[in-house]
Amino acid sequence: MNEQCDFRSRTLALNHGGGHMPALGFGTLIPDAATTVRATRDALEAGYRHFDCAERYRNEREVGEALRAGLADGGIAREDIFVTTKLWNSNHRPERVEPAFDASRERLGLQYLDLYLIHTPFAFQPGDEQDPRDQNGAVIYDEGVTLQDTWSAMERLVDHGKCRAIGLSDIGLTELRALCESARIKPAVVQVEAHPYLPETELLEFCKENEIVFLAFAPLGHGIRPGPLEDPVILRIAARTGKTPAQILLAWAIQRGGALLTTPKSAERARENLDVSALPPDAFDDINRIETRQRFNEVVKTGSPGFIPRSTQ
Repeated sequence: MNEQCDFRSRTLALNHGGGHMPALGFGTLIPDAATTVRATRDALEAGYRHFDCAERYRNEREVGEALRAGLADGGIAREDIFVTTKLWNSNHRPERVEPAFDASRERLGLQYLDLYLIHTPFAFQPGDEQDPRDQNGAVIYDEGVTLQDTWSAMERLVDHGKCRAIGLSDIGLTELRALCESARIKPAVVQVEAHPYLPETELLEFCKENEIVFLAFAPLGHGIRPGPLEDPVILRIAARTGKTPAQILLAWAIQRGGALLTTPKSAERARENLDVSALPPDAFDDINRIETRQRFNEVVKTGSPGFIPRSTQ
């Protein structure tokens, strides 16, 4: 493996739609509107060309504003960036999928989207309330729709030229395998929490076998400490290679064959998180041998992601 391999320009081909996803992506889960605009502009200027959004984040308008202004100021073509957004749980009913997609695209102010994901495989009570709860505070799920129903509506978005590619987020291997067996259009991308404490190796291998891009969110463990950023193995490799712990974790994520998302909120951190190159083979193997196991976001159990901004759009 070439230790000098630079990952900044690496892309991964999608299994439908003809697109290529940049391996290094910018996630837009940012609670403050002004910070969203500034951080998105900084990321674009630093060199990010992959932007991951969601209806649930309640900041699609701000992301779209930053992207449009940044593209114009930087002389960057829309075709040179890759933009994703996600269908929220309260819109899983098939008749709600296309209107939800259209609303997201309008908020982003873009003529087309490169990728649309089902945010989680959980269907909530349909409606405008993103977090429906009963009188006891429990999430109200929608038992009248299946994941296959929702996926079929996603497929129609591709059929009608609404979206170039579709995929899922926060899905486990069992559910993904079942969907792949029944789907007419296979998922192009699966986005899940993944880092050395939660390597999701079986899911990664399934994705590789089925030409699905494995996209890791929280590759730094959400920055929670103690966590991967302070793991002794990561710290030793960082000291030895002259890289930061974050750069080591990001390199490992891409070197496994996947893509990743980070959310740097400063121009300096954006540049750091893009300066990623291949690890020496022995360092890569040392990270694979880390035995600590920890999940930082329990969205896969309920459909309700943590770290979500509370303000309304």
